[in-house]
Amino acid sequence: MGKLVRAMSENGSAVCWALDSTDMVATLERYHQPSAVVTAAAGRLLTAASIMGSMLKTDRGSVTLRITADGPAGTVIAVAGADGHARAYAANPVVELPLNPQGKLDVSGAVGRNGSLFVVKDLGMGEPYVGVLPLVSGEIAEDLTRYFHDSEQVPAACALGVLVNPDLTVQAAGGWILQLLPGAGEEEARLAEENVLSLPSMTQMLVSGLGPEEIARRVLAGMGPHILDSRVAEYRCGCSRERMAAALRSLDAGELRAMAEEDGQAELCCHFCPNRYTFTKEELLAIIGEKTLDTGTDL
Repeated sequence: MGKLVRAMSENGSAVCWALDSTDMVATLERYHQPSAVVTAAAGRLLTAASIMGSMLKTDRGSVTLRITADGPAGTVIAVAGADGHARAYAANPVVELPLNPQGKLDVSGAVGRNGSLFVVKDLGMGEPYVGVLPLVSGEIAEDLTRYFHDSEQVPAACALGVLVNPDLTVQAAGGWILQLLPGAGEEEARLAEENVLSLPSMTQMLVSGLGPEEIARRVLAGMGPHILDSRVAEYRCGCSRERMAAALRSLDAGELRAMAEEDGQAELCCHFCPNRYTFTKEELLAIIGEKTLDTGTDL
């Protein structure tokens, strides 16, 4: 299970969320069996979604992060609830690329550098907020930093990392997000910049044995940081047979009838986890019957 903490500076001018998402990204890898670079890309987005979900001020809310660009991984999506539990997938999970010039996994090459980052915040109170920004680099952390600055007008910094073993398992994964709050002065901004520039990478800190509490304190060093709260975060999929049945009900009756008569069943696969749901011919015909009753027409 992942561990997510929230820390604040002594004067309340800065807040940091830090997450050890190693177990969450390991579950993603186990479910989807992606190549190393896609594990890194989807794992970074999963980590960011978990942190941003926990930022919501309502228990019913959710955050969806989607990157649609020109990279071979295709669309990458991560969804998280206000509890920090999250799930993710990439349209094309197996992408093989050479390492980037820094000798690291080429995440921006996998997702693409020309495209958009979509941020959807659903607070459960009507139409969700949708923010769309062109990608800055495709490395995800830089793109999210620009999102906070441009769309939410919040000075922020973000670091995300996933370290993949040679056997494609996940050795370490995590991230942090720092925000300066209204009332932050030049001193807080200076300290935040110095800390951000001096910190090792997220995965280096995790591998060295640091937990999210200590990482958050390092991000807020010199500001009298204290831990506000911590929670468990998991890779958790919300799929169910009922939701899949609802998806079938959204289809045209002709499509449902074709499945029933030609295939004798319908099998729906969840994008986020290995679950598969089979609906028999009789169940499909029953759904058609429900649609007939709902519309009052002869389908």
